[in-house]
Amino acid sequence: MDRRKFFKNGSLLTIGAAVMNPFQGSANILDLESVNKNKKAKNIILLVSDGMSTGTLNMTDLFLNRKTGKGSNWIQLYKDNRVSRALMDTASASSIVTDSSAASSSWGGGFRVNNGVLNVSPQGEPHLPIWQKFKKSGKMAGCVTTVPITHATPAGFCVNSKSRNAQDDIAEQYLDLGFDVMMGGGSNYFSPELRKDKKDMFAAFKAKGYQVVKTRSDMEAASNAQPILGVFAEDGLPYYVDRNSDENLQKTIPSLAEMAQKAIDRMKGHKNGFVLQIESGKVDWAAHGNDIAGLINDQIEFDEAVKIAIDFAEKDKETLVIITTDHGNANPGIIYGKDANDNFDSIQKYTQTNEWILNQIKPQSSVSQVKEIIEKANGHSVSDEDAKTVLSYYDGLHKEDGLYNYKKLPYKAFAEMQGKINSVGWISMDHSADYVELAMFGPGSELLKPFVKNTDLHYLMLQAAEVENKF
Repeated sequence: MDRRKFFKNGSLLTIGAAVMNPFQGSANILDLESVNKNKKAKNIILLVSDGMSTGTLNMTDLFLNRKTGKGSNWIQLYKDNRVSRALMDTASASSIVTDSSAASSSWGGGFRVNNGVLNVSPQGEPHLPIWQKFKKSGKMAGCVTTVPITHATPAGFCVNSKSRNAQDDIAEQYLDLGFDVMMGGGSNYFSPELRKDKKDMFAAFKAKGYQVVKTRSDMEAASNAQPILGVFAEDGLPYYVDRNSDENLQKTIPSLAEMAQKAIDRMKGHKNGFVLQIESGKVDWAAHGNDIAGLINDQIEFDEAVKIAIDFAEKDKETLVIITTDHGNANPGIIYGKDANDNFDSIQKYTQTNEWILNQIKPQSSVSQVKEIIEKANGHSVSDEDAKTVLSYYDGLHKEDGLYNYKKLPYKAFAEMQGKINSVGWISMDHSADYVELAMFGPGSELLKPFVKNTDLHYLMLQAAEVENKF
């Protein structure tokens, strides 16, 4: 079958030719195109670093280069000219600045929807999510994430909902739809002790034949012959740097790469192939908190999952790997100064997130105790004046709002203090309207144009897999 004519009657005639490094010779372009031309993508792995501004990608590559001498797997794919690359417009139907539900729905349903909504048009029309389309075509389908599995990004590929906050209902939809692997956090929406309606969704999944796993060892021991529901935390999983600083968390909580590998192992033998979404959801949460240790280390965790996907696709030869983000957030970057190198390198000593630090501080903490907590986590302390400023938030003298900041912790104030030492600046604590990075590897990657709308990705995946948009 000529894949370039496959959708000749569809809404997408072609997504175009490969985008290559303009400084590389044309032979490289022809080589990559000839490798993938007219090949069908039996499997699709889509990796999403949620809320990843370009500065986050850049800083993580610099951080790894300066710490280990080797940069990120994502940027190395660019350096080696092994992927097609584009910029993507991330707008929603209601705003040039999207939220994660509308962003995921643009990929999942193929249409832009209002912020806060999952695959329901502004007129109330439901759009069938792409993982359901692939299930109907005979493929296995799954999602793994570091936030609740019922959160906006995985849900956008799987369900219809007028509200992204209806996570109890989203858990029930997952049960009805029968996806093959769903792993992340979110026992708040599955446990009878934590759900408002007291339904035991864990029991319901078990009754339907799922293996329900709640620890890393349980996940590793799970059979690849049955569907898997993995829920490893009440809400989001611990930040990667906090997990890696705690032996117990390392033993009990799987990394994103480990979940990704398990999901691939579960589905790779299926005769009709599989589709898998891999999300680093807490890159977004760290950006909302201007939390540099959380941000860089969760991006590193994401990058380890990129390697898992690329390694599999290299051997498999039938897998399209898509690497991207849904929107920017906080737009962090390294600020110019004579000590910028050394200042940025100081982050290598950070062993805990700002979230961990600020939760250790209590209203009754002394100035010396605050300084000691910070020094333990960051490898350096702050001035008495800065410690007093931090404490003032715990006495109710000041307040900070913000998404995922339910305890009113002084994230912004503390990040500004750190910035004087680590040379990292932030423009905000919220999403931005950036055009974002999009990279593709494997069959179907040659279809990518230099600039796309987020909705184009829906149709590209269908075209690459030769699945008609008829459902």
